[in-house]
Amino acid sequence: MPKELDFKHLRLCLDHYQAEQLFIRDCGGLDAKGKYRAHGLVKVNETLEGRTLDFHKNGSGLHLLIDAKEIFHFPLKDYDDEDTKGFSLAYERIEKIGDDERQIILPRGVNPYDQHLPEPRKSTLRHLLDKHLLEITFNGRVNLRFHSWWKKPYWKYWRIV
Repeated sequence: MPKELDFKHLRLCLDHYQAEQLFIRDCGGLDAKGKYRAHGLVKVNETLEGRTLDFHKNGSGLHLLIDAKEIFHFPLKDYDDEDTKGFSLAYERIEKIGDDERQIILPRGVNPYDQHLPEPRKSTLRHLLDKHLLEITFNGRVNLRFHSWWKKPYWKYWRIV
């Protein structure tokens, strides 16, 4: 999704869709003893049932709040870098085959509204900010609409509606 719409998309999701989970972890690196660790440490893993997730953005960065209490702060130090991408959205789709269920993973370029695909059970909004992975999971489908074409290899950009 276009980076310039990041905070508009986040506001649309929080205002119009039911947030289920907030997950934040760092992206690995050196621990306090100077030893490298490949896996990130979980900073936030909160179930949001019956709770309100919100945010505000100001000169000091992005502040995430649960029930009006700040839960995490992203300083957004590298946000304006050209290499920083915008939010992405992933759908959790489950296909039933007999008595078994399996998750469907779609390649890039597939129409998320293909009528042959099962309806998404969940939608996960993801971003990499300040060397931390941010994931907010919503119940059901977060609706998208085509926005524009990206330069080669001609992927589509979508926007949240």
